[in-house]
Amino acid sequence: MKKIILLLSSALITAAAGFSQGSPDYNGGLKVNFDEEGNKYFRLITWAQIQANYNLDSPEGVSPAAAQVRRARTLMYAQLSDRILIMTHWGLNSLSSNTMNPLGTGSGSQLFMHDAWVQYGIGKNHVVGGGLHYFNGISRLNNQSTLNMLPMDNNRSSWSTLGLTDQFARHVGVFAKGTVGKLQYRVAVNDAMVNTLDSRDPYDINNTNQAVYRGKELLGSEEAGLCYAGYFEYALFDQESNFLPYKVGTYLGAKKILNIGAGFFMHPNGAVIVDSENPTELKGENVSIFAGDIFYEAPVGSKNSAVTAYATYQSNNYGTNYNLGAAYGTGDMIYGQAGYVIPGDLKSTRYQPYVSYMNHSYDASDDSRSSFGLGMNAYLNGHNAKLTLEYRNSAFGDDTLENITFQAQIYL
Repeated sequence: MKKIILLLSSALITAAAGFSQGSPDYNGGLKVNFDEEGNKYFRLITWAQIQANYNLDSPEGVSPAAAQVRRARTLMYAQLSDRILIMTHWGLNSLSSNTMNPLGTGSGSQLFMHDAWVQYGIGKNHVVGGGLHYFNGISRLNNQSTLNMLPMDNNRSSWSTLGLTDQFARHVGVFAKGTVGKLQYRVAVNDAMVNTLDSRDPYDINNTNQAVYRGKELLGSEEAGLCYAGYFEYALFDQESNFLPYKVGTYLGAKKILNIGAGFFMHPNGAVIVDSENPTELKGENVSIFAGDIFYEAPVGSKNSAVTAYATYQSNNYGTNYNLGAAYGTGDMIYGQAGYVIPGDLKSTRYQPYVSYMNHSYDASDDSRSSFGLGMNAYLNGHNAKLTLEYRNSAFGDDTLENITFQAQIYL
């Protein structure tokens, strides 16, 4: 099946600390100080992404064209002192003619909280906090910002727990983050979600010898209530900001970076399977995900050129033969992406061709899933005004999906 997708994205934001990949004319966005020293302030971010899609293989009688509000978000954080911060982030996703409601009261029309946390500094470089947060473990891509990615979108399987233990990649729990020399860390203990994307009855699929991700719901919170995550990275060159949890995809050569990272996610008894020795009973299975990754970026020459590269290996154990759609499955995954900023003036349009590749194997299938992407970013004014054209080919067994996508992104 082939699709041509037109994605129009506009955003009005104020950037957080460390957004050196933005426009050279950008002066830090909207910041309102409440004292002369700047220790008390708030910042505001709001953005929207609008999609118009065209499907070349639409079934007869179904229009090939469709539109949706892919994302509509507002984010605000306030520094109450040099130690205390509060963050809120709300919005909706994927509003279309199929999910709209006459009075705006349907689930598809509703705003929901993406982030809501507070944090307190316990030293110069260490912070503890809690709430609905995005300080995830596993890999850089599991903590990815959506405003400065190298390819058009994140590798979906790298948001490894989305909808299984969390709400849209955010957990409710406590976290700690900080730096020790050139090492950055983030760790969290979270309360796993009960109502997950996996609604399968383990008894119905008993003959497949396959686990389902319903441990907390079916075994109880005492057995499967908590999950644990962490991500650690060592910076050999420039240090990145750790102020907010969102990882940058490319700095366009504004930094020289070589980071080596490793992370984990563990959920004791997170999955359940029918006990083979007692078919009327369920037994828990531990969920564990581990990854290692490397991120490299460096300016090249004297014409504002740069290379960016990222690679990760991830080992997924969601339980015996676990498989839920293309994104989740027990097995191994490799992913890589690389881009090159063509030499040019910072005040002019800059171009960045890129390539990405993913392969995901599954214990439950002889087939692996692969995805290949080839694209071009055109930076009219850094990431603040960006156009992207991408070709993507995804294959799983005999099924192949091809997409050509155009995207326009603006933020101020």
